[in-house]
Amino acid sequence: MSQLKEKIEKIYPAATFEDGECLQVNVAEPDWHDFAKKLKDDFGFDVLTAVVGMDWKEKLGVMYYLTSTSHDWEMLSVKVEASGDRDSSYIHTVSDLWEVANFQEREVYDMFGIKFVNHPDMRRFFLRNDWVGHPLRKDYDANPELNPIRMEDEENEDQTVSYKLVNGELKPEYGRVFEKDDYVVNIGPQHPSTHGVMRFRTSLDGEYVKKVDVVSGYIHRGIEKLSEGMTYPQTLHFTDRMDYMSAHMNRHCLCMCIEKALGIEVPRRAEVIRCMMDELMRISSHLLSFGCTAMDLGATTAFFYGFREREMILDIFEKTCGARMSMNYNVIGGVIADLHPDFEKDVKELIAIMPKRLKEYHNVFSNNLIAKNRLVGVGMLSKEDAINYAITGPSGRGSGWSNDTRKKHPYGIYSELDFDEVLLDGCDSYSRYMVRMKEIEESCKILAQLVDNIPEGDIRAQVPKLIKLPVGHWYQQVEASRGAFGVYIESDGSKNPYRVHFQSPCFNLVGVMDLTCTGYMIADLITIGAALDFVIPDIDR
Repeated sequence: MSQLKEKIEKIYPAATFEDGECLQVNVAEPDWHDFAKKLKDDFGFDVLTAVVGMDWKEKLGVMYYLTSTSHDWEMLSVKVEASGDRDSSYIHTVSDLWEVANFQEREVYDMFGIKFVNHPDMRRFFLRNDWVGHPLRKDYDANPELNPIRMEDEENEDQTVSYKLVNGELKPEYGRVFEKDDYVVNIGPQHPSTHGVMRFRTSLDGEYVKKVDVVSGYIHRGIEKLSEGMTYPQTLHFTDRMDYMSAHMNRHCLCMCIEKALGIEVPRRAEVIRCMMDELMRISSHLLSFGCTAMDLGATTAFFYGFREREMILDIFEKTCGARMSMNYNVIGGVIADLHPDFEKDVKELIAIMPKRLKEYHNVFSNNLIAKNRLVGVGMLSKEDAINYAITGPSGRGSGWSNDTRKKHPYGIYSELDFDEVLLDGCDSYSRYMVRMKEIEESCKILAQLVDNIPEGDIRAQVPKLIKLPVGHWYQQVEASRGAFGVYIESDGSKNPYRVHFQSPCFNLVGVMDLTCTGYMIADLITIGAALDFVIPDIDR
């Protein structure tokens, strides 16, 4: 950390620093873009991990979290306060440096009203264009009369806007989403391959895709805003309702972030249980992905095969957690209840049967000529693009990018376990699919190491009855089923979080739909969406 600080001081003497869990550098907004370019080009910070919009009351701004694939730097956070007043706040875009910033900055604009100078498309992302105000600002007026429930459909917004800074003033430049004579069709918002409620406005040249415009926000819950009015234990319940196939991991992440802030040491038994539940969740998610991918491509039989074993996992969850989907199992300090007496027996039955079942899956679908023709060479995503768009999880590892949080930034007990990070270099939909299938084997390997070695002891640490985090901010990541899931918490010392941000891996996944679909047939769009495996509630948080 000290070495990185010294190097930054040499290239940017005006920088100020704050010490915390990772090095934080404070950068003046006019210097931000040039400084960001140096961080990427000279320091190797090629991954933009998180973009967190902030309202510090006096100023709006953004917290950027950066990591590197080529250097052993720890995660770096950069604080940038927006220029201008609250009604005309702006920050220069970094979407030209990291493509993942495109959608991330649109979300910040939508929720905070910060305009990003030179961003190619400053449309709202989640909310209607006629929405009044920006909900995550502290001065947001929540009067329902300002934003009544509108019964009429919203017209498609085909006009884009890019803001330029001219003599210190923002000047809009207008463009179009599609070309004037483009033939545009809607995929969704109810098509099954979207795995939720999302719409892809797709322009076609015959049967070939020219451009995909992502339209989201149909089921947006305002989770981050709701969290500001809740206590820390109350916020936990939201995590199961984002990516419901990563419910344990998401909740684990939020608990760890709070525990880190409070300095709570989780009992060993609880750590082992958390790890086992995470891996059972991962297998369940990958089985669902297998089944849905097969179904989207017309292989209905395979869908039922995957759900057969998934039922075994849901039964395990139900016995211990009392629920099959929204388990609400992790709590601050550990887990809410001890394991069911059948847990060890049921887990052993699962890991004993999975090798045989995986062979069945491969025989019926993975090695099927029709399935391979639909998946192999379709939806190409290079390793460089995966990094640029921050496509973590199985989709990134299917492009040969080593990004498993359990290996790169170990948490819990993962550093003690023997398992392989699955990497394939096909860069196509088939590789992304096969990474998930092979990860089922690795998760079974982890479970086998732990099932006979669950220690005795407490399942929860002692925690204060009223939880108040000290003043400060923290960031935590876990390896969820679809990639790196992050939680940012900023505290003002009260019982309610000042700011909670959930960094969704699925938000990044949907960001490459245009890139991976362009030039392929319209039928391939369904294949590509299924293989990326995004879950819409994780985006519409």
